[in-house]
Amino acid sequence: MKKPAGFTCTACGASYNKWSGRCDACGEWNTITEDAGLSTGAGSKSLGARRGRSIALTDLATDEAPPPRTQSGLAELDRVLGGGLVPASAILVGGDPGIGKSTLLLQAAARFARAGLKTLYVSGEEASAQVRMRARRLGLSDAPVQLAAETNLRDILTTLESEKPQLVVIDSIQTMWADTVDSAPGSVSQVRAAAHELTTFAKRRGVSVVMVGHVTKDGQIAGPRVVEHMVDTVLYFEGERGHQFRILRAVKNRFGPADEIGVFEMTGGGLAEVANPSALFLSERGEPSAGSVVFAGIEGTRPVLVEFQALVAPSSLSQPRRSVVGWDSGRLAMILAVLEARCGIPFAGLDVYLNVAGGMKVTEPAADLAAAAALLSAREDAALPGETVIFGEISLSGALRPASQTENRLKEAEKLGFTRAIAPAGGKPVTAGGLTLTKMPDLTRFVGETFGAG
Repeated sequence: MKKPAGFTCTACGASYNKWSGRCDACGEWNTITEDAGLSTGAGSKSLGARRGRSIALTDLATDEAPPPRTQSGLAELDRVLGGGLVPASAILVGGDPGIGKSTLLLQAAARFARAGLKTLYVSGEEASAQVRMRARRLGLSDAPVQLAAETNLRDILTTLESEKPQLVVIDSIQTMWADTVDSAPGSVSQVRAAAHELTTFAKRRGVSVVMVGHVTKDGQIAGPRVVEHMVDTVLYFEGERGHQFRILRAVKNRFGPADEIGVFEMTGGGLAEVANPSALFLSERGEPSAGSVVFAGIEGTRPVLVEFQALVAPSSLSQPRRSVVGWDSGRLAMILAVLEARCGIPFAGLDVYLNVAGGMKVTEPAADLAAAAALLSAREDAALPGETVIFGEISLSGALRPASQTENRLKEAEKLGFTRAIAPAGGKPVTAGGLTLTKMPDLTRFVGETFGAG
């Protein structure tokens, strides 16, 4: 009996038993395609039809050495990978179109090739001449990287079997086409099949495979989320087109810490690594002004200082605007509610704009106090001292909770010339160094001592 066909949305991965013009899960039109299985055929049998072989079992107390790593020489890339490239690893790199993914991976491929790895770069989106043109612009024409322009997955795997490379870059996974799957390139079935075959090849042959993945308008890698579960490492390449800064963020890493970031600067000669991102993010900061606050954050294992900018203005609308760039809009709504309920400071009838300068995206809760300080500074039109950094998490009761790695935040602030820090009370005792550390138990006291209100 023929198995009924399934259908999947290429935008969000939702499954259906029949075709529809509009996806009920994400609301997109014409994104539902037929989902052919990975292995189909008239002669296929169930797994219970025959016995498999017995697999060898081991215990947890093994003496295996940690996997060897190859460093590219790009310190920011090696940091995000957890210390270098691990053999037989599958890496997925996602990012917005035009953000610089191909530039980053071509530079990385050249570095790893010069470090001694046999490297293949397979482009499914550009012709070989276009890739050579980019390599010439980046000064990489002499790098020992082998280049191919192909989308047929069977031909690519056959070539990899014969060439036996140590590193393969696939640009991009959405352009790969497997002739065993009856659906169009870029569909959920094709992306899943291509990712599965490439990941299996990486594990079987000990080859490191780096796959480029496009992202949707929601910022997720296009295709089913199962692709992210297949690979060992998932990296997101972030940044705003109006800024020269680019952030390479690890959201999953089986060989190193997740949430680690690498900072790059887009230049005419390609991407240049930034050794001190705090100084770069604060380089355009001028004299102290109302609504400007410096937040001492932690990204992965490194402290990073960024500037929060707020603007509060009277609104002519019945429902005032709440606009956020680089931070969670839900967290902003919570901070505004706590300020009104616990401190008696309303923002009704006021438009609120909040921005993280430099194109940085901040996710940790310790940014609550800095955001609240920026909002209050903008509302009261009172500038905070320019040499002050602020961090701390705000609870719904108005209490301030200590942040992790306080000493690292303070050391980074002192290194950049800051002389005062405001942080929550409690937590482990810390050494402030040359900074004057002011500890606040709750938001009410912070508002009263800093802005003379509350």
